[in-house]
Amino acid sequence: MKELLESLLRRGIEGAYQSGKLKTKDVAIVLEAPRDPRHGDLANNAPLVLAKAEGKAPITIAEAIREHMDPPPEVEITIARPGFINFRMAPEYWHAELRRAAACGPAFVYPQIGAGRTVQVEFLSANPTGPLTVGHGRNAVLGDTIARLHSSTGFRVTREYYFNDGGRQMKLLGQSVHARYLEELGRPAELPEDGYQGEYIREVARSLRARYGETLVNEAPDAEVFRVAAVEEIFADIRHTCERLGISFDIYTNELDLIRDGRVQAALDALRARGLVIERDGALWLNGEALNLVNKKDQVLVRSTGEPTYRTPDIAYHIDKLRRGFDEIVDVFGADHIAEHEGVIAALRALGYDTRPIRAVIYQFVTLTRGGAKVKMSTRRATYVTLDELIDEVGSDVVRFFFLFRKHDSHLDFDLDLAKRQAPENPVFYVQYAHARLASVFREADKAGLGVADAGTVKLELLSKEELALAKKALGITEVVEEAVVALEPHRIPFYLLELAGDFHRYYNKPANRIIDPQQRDLSLARLFLARVLQYSIAGGLQLLGVTAPERM
Repeated sequence: MKELLESLLRRGIEGAYQSGKLKTKDVAIVLEAPRDPRHGDLANNAPLVLAKAEGKAPITIAEAIREHMDPPPEVEITIARPGFINFRMAPEYWHAELRRAAACGPAFVYPQIGAGRTVQVEFLSANPTGPLTVGHGRNAVLGDTIARLHSSTGFRVTREYYFNDGGRQMKLLGQSVHARYLEELGRPAELPEDGYQGEYIREVARSLRARYGETLVNEAPDAEVFRVAAVEEIFADIRHTCERLGISFDIYTNELDLIRDGRVQAALDALRARGLVIERDGALWLNGEALNLVNKKDQVLVRSTGEPTYRTPDIAYHIDKLRRGFDEIVDVFGADHIAEHEGVIAALRALGYDTRPIRAVIYQFVTLTRGGAKVKMSTRRATYVTLDELIDEVGSDVVRFFFLFRKHDSHLDFDLDLAKRQAPENPVFYVQYAHARLASVFREADKAGLGVADAGTVKLELLSKEELALAKKALGITEVVEEAVVALEPHRIPFYLLELAGDFHRYYNKPANRIIDPQQRDLSLARLFLARVLQYSIAGGLQLLGVTAPERM
């Protein structure tokens, strides 16, 4: 619909320009639903935008544009003060769209806008220092859904997990395992300061004892065997948790490999050669003033101990990403990494790389509540709720839907009490129940001997205005999906689904809207035809979220 109306507007503006009624034809075409649906399906404000440059009243400009549009019969054009051009599509247009959607099946939900372009989505990327927490869950679900949106709309997607198995935190992890290993053998041991205290550390230590007995007693606390054992077991746990949420990765990239094969040093050398590195207090710093960073603040690249900070291998990693030639690179990370990401992008630009393909999706953090009280979480002290525990308690469908039910840059309050409630106020239940209701309609139709009518014979003109509005809403998912892909905003999908489910439930609950009525066969077939497209829309939207569409509830 938008493409048709944009074409009409362009034709109208060009015609008014050629006829001398407009002095300019350069204006962005924006079509939005009017606040009052009585004004039509979509509205355009080009006359208001052009008024100053033209020196004319917007209403005059609107009339001049409409005069040259020549719309097809299914498009009604009206002008509203102070200068809006309103469009209303005739019922016949919506009937044709319903037939098209029914013929396409669930695929109608996914506009093929990708044209085979390549997209790399790097997400989760949690260091293997412990089980995935609730905080990690938002990253994982957000990134996976962005990948799903792209792959469903014709992009070629690479899902990538980037992790660090070196550095100070990993040393602490190995030393923590060493201490617990000694304790398992009944020997005195003390956790390092800021060491990891979770039960999972003891499990790794027990595995080492079972495998090696007492042969590791004389190994140093920072010996590779302890760190490697922890990484292997923790990563196996991370992969299992991801599988429970339907999340998988195509590539795992290891930060330690970037260091060992010289790519990190090469990036440092290139920055140094351009005068972008400062040596101070035995450490190397990224020159904040030279790179025009926020507050001109320098950022540490290599600590005085010789260990690189996270941002240093990240620069090398993004050089690698850019060299791989992706059309788009999506980085999903928490708000605590904003400064680091700014330094990485600034360094890449200073090194001559085109950073336009890189897009950051920065999400805010999650607060878990139970009984109105905040559930405290601390990874190192092991007083956190793991993502597995959350899935156990509320189910993977609820976890995924709730993590996506707020825009990523908004703080998320995850209400455990609401998440477990099988009631309309739970948005997951409400949407899934709409799909289950539709499935039950078709079971009843089969019992009544009413199959969905053939698209060429069904009498869609029997649908009421309310039913036509429901059809418009169901068909609108295609545009919502496209907007979600372009804006990298998956939250648009659950918001849309909740609205569509609400419209359907309100319609269904009215006695006059009985879908199956053997006494009115043609009307029943028309309503069933609409119901099928509604079902496709809801199921297709849930699939994008990685949430199931149940047939019964």
